[in-house]
Amino acid sequence: MGERHVSRGTRRSREFEAFVAGAAGRLLQSATLLTAEAPDDNPRACRLLTVALAHTYARWDGLRGEDPYDAARQELAARYAHGAWCRGRVRGRAAGLLAPLTPQERLVVVLRLYEGVGEEQVAAQLGLPTERIRLICDRATALLLHPRRPRPAAPAPGAAGAEVAAS
Repeated sequence: MGERHVSRGTRRSREFEAFVAGAAGRLLQSATLLTAEAPDDNPRACRLLTVALAHTYARWDGLRGEDPYDAARQELAARYAHGAWCRGRVRGRAAGLLAPLTPQERLVVVLRLYEGVGEEQVAAQLGLPTERIRLICDRATALLLHPRRPRPAAPAPGAAGAEVAAS
């Protein structure tokens, strides 16, 4: 019985290692987009991925027929949502592509556009109506495609424009 348990544990570890070898890069990219960190300086994303993978490994035997990538992605998203929404906007180090977005907008954009998860699935995972997911995604995409530019400062009194107006 002990030998059988050891061989099952070894097989489980090998299966999980093969899964991580194939999926960790993409999951790390998702985590990096979520945390809005720079790809070469992403400690929060690495921690987020490590916790999500540890949870996936703990559930590995119970996944029976469930896609392990989907399970790991759901865990990553849930952990990010809980942490980001409890703490609010990322402060300081937000330098990534999705930094202008709120945590909720980043989560929806990453799941919908980067991961290709359907609106209905994202809505179910986040507990929001499908229409709300669509609205969040559209608003975030518009913000990324057409960032708001700061309005130019008014010319100081006595500047060249003021002299022209006076003449």
